[in-house]
Amino acid sequence: MTGAPVPPAFLVGLGGALGAVLRFVVGEAVRAEDYPASTLVVNVAGTFALAALTFASAGEDATLLFGTGACGAFTTFSSFSVDVVGLVDDGRVGAAAGHALGNLAGAGLAIAFAWLLVG
Repeated sequence: MTGAPVPPAFLVGLGGALGAVLRFVVGEAVRAEDYPASTLVVNVAGTFALAALTFASAGEDATLLFGTGACGAFTTFSSFSVDVVGLVDDGRVGAAAGHALGNLAGAGLAIAFAWLLVG
């Protein structure tokens, strides 16, 4: 006998709570005085996780829980954007460009690595 299906919003919310807590933990663990390293780490790691989930053809519930919920809360485009603007405002245009390119290149490499491992 199987139970009632779990509502999609519950799966996304549960995953979102998990992703938000993991984002906080990474933010505390990867502190850099003058560079937003934790944003880069969560964006690349989250991209890898979402790509691996996608390449593994995870089911709908797993995708809602881990993809939409956990990865959605763990990764952060808004912090990335604020970080880049902050670096530019501080006159660190090279660091801003490096951060932007690092996030983009890191995400691309994470997708390729997930494809090699799972695809």
